Amino acid sequence: MLNLDLAKLAPYVTQDQLNAMADELAAAHNKLYDPSAPGSDFTGWVRLPEAYDKEEFARIQKAAAKIREDSDVLVVIGIGGSYLGARAALEVFPSDGPEICFVGCSLSPNETKQVMDKVQGKRWSINVISKSGGTTEPAIAFRLFRQLLEQQYGAEANSRIYATTDKARGALKSLADHNGWESFVIPDEVGGRYSVLTAVGLLPIAVGGTDISQLMAGAADAMNRYDQRSMDNPVWQYVAARNLLYRQGKKVEIFCNYEPSYSFVGEWLKQLFGESEGKDGKGIFPASAQFTTDLHSLGQYIQDGERMLMETVLYVDDTGCDLEVPYSDDNGDNLNYLTGKPLSFVREMAFQGTLAAHHDGGVPAMVLRMPHMDAHTLGELFYFFELSCGVSGHVLQVNPFNQPGVEAYKKNMFALLGRP
Repeated sequence: MLNLDLAKLAPYVTQDQLNAMADELAAAHNKLYDPSAPGSDFTGWVRLPEAYDKEEFARIQKAAAKIREDSDVLVVIGIGGSYLGARAALEVFPSDGPEICFVGCSLSPNETKQVMDKVQGKRWSINVISKSGGTTEPAIAFRLFRQLLEQQYGAEANSRIYATTDKARGALKSLADHNGWESFVIPDEVGGRYSVLTAVGLLPIAVGGTDISQLMAGAADAMNRYDQRSMDNPVWQYVAARNLLYRQGKKVEIFCNYEPSYSFVGEWLKQLFGESEGKDGKGIFPASAQFTTDLHSLGQYIQDGERMLMETVLYVDDTGCDLEVPYSDDNGDNLNYLTGKPLSFVREMAFQGTLAAHHDGGVPAMVLRMPHMDAHTLGELFYFFELSCGVSGHVLQVNPFNQPGVEAYKKNMFALLGRP
């Protein structure tokens, strides 16, 4: 079970201030169930951990087992919400089966060519993920990798392409139907950045060997735990704290962690909150940092720079292994006082020391502690932040489920490319 610690908010936010937001939070939370609220067509994720399509879930597991059996590499093609959640999970739990490569999330010829070279002479498959099939970055990548797959496998290539797309329409759905590719559904009522617990995330995660049943169970436990309308709800506490800090001028939220494999969870959070809240001239800017590594680069700014920052720390108590600091005969580094200490203890002291220093330097912090690194806990984490983001967007009085600004760069790019 996740544990939210708000001890390092005082004196910036008090319990009385948190309690005073109860009515505001109740109204925002209720909007997730209100068909007249902004973005109500995209709230299918709220009950998804229990209301998911069990038949499709079984097909996902079967397809994952096939890919693990017949492929050395799975190339996942997608961008934004079509890859960030899966990649976050696969960084936390690296694949124990096929190597999983992500393309279509940039326009880099170098990155794309490296993956093309990697699959040469190997058994491989494609999972292309796109609601429409027309998003530029993944569509170009899919052209390249589909051609490569067909050159290697001929007609058999169609049995190695898995399309995750709209259930009834769009360019990718038409191609999948025409060519007989196995396809999975991106639900109409679930937007990309909330889609990690759909086939979008579940298929690549399952190919990697993670138990997706446990992932969904963790999300379901979180759904039930956080479906309460009171300040005892950790989601309400977190949403209230970050919005109260925002109103005090804390405009940037740094998501930081002490476990490098969680760095892509930070990337997932940046999209989740950035696209959901950053509109109408409002929103907390989401950033991410990897501690203790970034304490030797960003640490100076966090400690002494402009006081516009708040921190949300993701901390894993038990990472599943540990090491002891060894004794050294010469003690040239003067670290023999740590002899026999677990590395996890040193990490914990670094975390506590950093937390105190940043707080004293004017950076209020919220800490979300995870007991273990396992699929159940990761499912809880995904749902905690999805619900927090949905409620927080309504507190800000923006639509948390649209992204009107995303299209601006595309218009300019298409004009420059000469798109008819």
